[in-house]
Amino acid sequence: MKGNKKIIDKLNSLLADELSAINQYMMHAEMCANFGYMQLHKMVQDRAIAEMKHAEKLIERILFLEGKPVLTPPVNINVGATVEDQQKNDHAAELVAINGYNEGIKLAVEVGDNGTREMLGAILKQEEDHIDNIEIQLEQIRQMGIQNYLVEQIK
Repeated sequence: MKGNKKIIDKLNSLLADELSAINQYMMHAEMCANFGYMQLHKMVQDRAIAEMKHAEKLIERILFLEGKPVLTPPVNINVGATVEDQQKNDHAAELVAINGYNEGIKLAVEVGDNGTREMLGAILKQEEDHIDNIEIQLEQIRQMGIQNYLVEQIK
């Protein structure tokens, strides 16, 4: 099915964001594992895997719309040196994703592409869950202090 060029371009833009997030989150997950924070490693790794699934859905939709997925190297990777910086950087990445998905939904409604709108809405909900989890982590750091928070991540 021939898709709208604006939609395909937006899907490729969202795909670029997802590919960047995957790389950033995998780096943060492996840094946490290296620090010995295995609980945090698993949490961030699971988020990276969810982003991989988002990228897969975007690629599938682009191909369905007879577009060409653009799989260029990610450019928006912000690796944090500390766990707190990692959480802050991941929060910023999720804000970009949420804004992008909201823009994509608006565009899909404008051009009457309800299939894309539905898919983007489902991914948006997952991105909102991600940012909620990150905000919980940041609030725990604020309330407990970083040392107490990190002790909890060793388990």
